[in-house]
Amino acid sequence: MKFGVVVFPGSNCDEDMVYVLEKQMGQQVVRLWHKDTDLKGCDFIVLPGGFSYGDYLRSGAIARFSPIMDKVIAHAEKGGYLMGVCNGFQILTEAQLVPGALLHNTERKFICKNVYIKPESSSALITASLDKNKAYKIPIAHGEGNYFCDADTLVAMKKNDQILFRYCDAEGKITPEANPNGALENIAGVCNAKKNVFGMMPHPERAADEVLGNVDGKAIFESILSMVLK
Repeated sequence: MKFGVVVFPGSNCDEDMVYVLEKQMGQQVVRLWHKDTDLKGCDFIVLPGGFSYGDYLRSGAIARFSPIMDKVIAHAEKGGYLMGVCNGFQILTEAQLVPGALLHNTERKFICKNVYIKPESSSALITASLDKNKAYKIPIAHGEGNYFCDADTLVAMKKNDQILFRYCDAEGKITPEANPNGALENIAGVCNAKKNVFGMMPHPERAADEVLGNVDGKAIFESILSMVLK
């Protein structure tokens, strides 16, 4: 599996993602500059976290128009795998590659801490092999992570099993108190209808190394690889 990690001006989690995919997961990884117009034969594209273009206008709004995004969108439309984490998720919503939008956190503050998320989708490769009864401890770091979509979209996503993760407490209970940013129904990640584009606010790449004392995020990458490489 050949992964491509897109680097935008202001990306700051690209090297974390490269490290985990390459060193921890043993995959081939290519860094793709935002001005590139070639995905260099990558099978799976990742849009990392950070503050692309300084998060001016709205988070992800400018990065969505970077030259490489034409190729990224075409890759996704052809069924190619694409994942966006945090700012990458925001870019996916701006490009309308996944449903919904990321609004300002309800308290209008940047939040950086460990949270718990519970996997929900049984059909998306990013969650398919995860324990649906487990609360995974994964860090968040965002100011605009408040997921929102309209009522019809929410109904359609539920029907099509497109909700990847919900915020929960350490015991796996999905409660208002466990919701760090006001996200609709505690939603922390969603995918598109074809199940090849995945967006999530928490950072699994920051919880995938024993030296950090937390490898819950590594299970997400293991799920991806176990399903893709079948």
